[in-house]
Amino acid sequence: MIIRHLGEVIQASARQYPIVAVTGPRQSGKTTLCRALFPGYSYVNLEKPDDRQFALSDPNGFLGQFKGPVIFDEVQRTPELFSYIMPLVDERRRPGEFILTGSQNFHLMEAISQSLAGRCATMKLLPFSTLELAGKPNIDIFHLPTAENGHPPDNMTVFEHIFKGGFPPLHDRSLKPTGWLAQYTMSYLERDVRSLVNVGDLDAFQTFLRLCAGRSGQIISMTSIANDAGVSPVTIKRWLSILVASHTIFLLRPHQRNFNKRLVKSPKLYFYDTGLLCYLLGIRSPEELLLHSARGAIFETYVISELAKACLHAGFEPPLSFWRDSQGHEVDLIVENGEKLFPIEIKSGQTISGSMMDGLYYWKSLSQTAEAMLVYGGDASYTRQGVDVRPWFFV
Repeated sequence: MIIRHLGEVIQASARQYPIVAVTGPRQSGKTTLCRALFPGYSYVNLEKPDDRQFALSDPNGFLGQFKGPVIFDEVQRTPELFSYIMPLVDERRRPGEFILTGSQNFHLMEAISQSLAGRCATMKLLPFSTLELAGKPNIDIFHLPTAENGHPPDNMTVFEHIFKGGFPPLHDRSLKPTGWLAQYTMSYLERDVRSLVNVGDLDAFQTFLRLCAGRSGQIISMTSIANDAGVSPVTIKRWLSILVASHTIFLLRPHQRNFNKRLVKSPKLYFYDTGLLCYLLGIRSPEELLLHSARGAIFETYVISELAKACLHAGFEPPLSFWRDSQGHEVDLIVENGEKLFPIEIKSGQTISGSMMDGLYYWKSLSQTAEAMLVYGGDASYTRQGVDVRPWFFV
């Protein structure tokens, strides 16, 4: 079993809180991880109709059958159960009594905030990171490593990693990404989307998904997506919230500490899993990705999603943003550590040119920041004109 970085955080939380909730996209490994971490716990999958009906029709009887700690899987299917769990944990005051998993963050978080606030530690498990696949420890986002020259994990190229993505079944069972991701997308549309909102035209939603893929790494324009999808901006806003709630995409907010007042205020869109991103873009091989017109945006998505995973799998929300002004000056990523800001530029090329660092130099001139980093598609690590150049696999 591949070691998950979030495992230690979950176990530590179970020693402090009576309830631990693990969210994340379907097939990210939530059930496998929780059952491995807590082998002595009872286990119930609330996707099963009989168990779900028992929990809904007789919640006291359902909970009364368990004499010890229990894992409730896909608990967003029975949010009514939370009101009955709350008095039990208040009375017993036992740490780690309930482990909850759910793949729909919207319903799960809504129920937790209403019934279990202060009693539940909540964290997010995403598909495998490159470091997890390589068997390496997680990185500290606030102290990024001074990487030495080395070999990529598994001797795979960056484009092979990006194309395959991190969903566990693709690594545990050596499945072909294109076929599995096609089924995953269909299942997602049929199960999760319809349970979150009434999507009358699934074809339009599939078009919307692919339009989002084509805009990964770009600033969101609701009007532009709506025009291309043939639906209203209000519908696009609702559908975007579904993708965020189901852990398909995340929105990277713009940095708001003004160096001048003319800053971009809309967020950027990124996919958590680059394998899914490549599938939605119609990319069918790593070789095709290498020559694809969106290669730079896909590589940027990969690096930023890996850093987001490093944060989430350490148990906290990513303190990440981007910066762009009205003149077109931009830094791809800003790591915020209190008052300290660390800029990172991301380039897919394997050869570094001076112009790649123009955004960093401009940022440093405005912010008086001494440190800066450029992550690129090559394998070497060095410093160039005050900028740390790091290979793709350092994250």
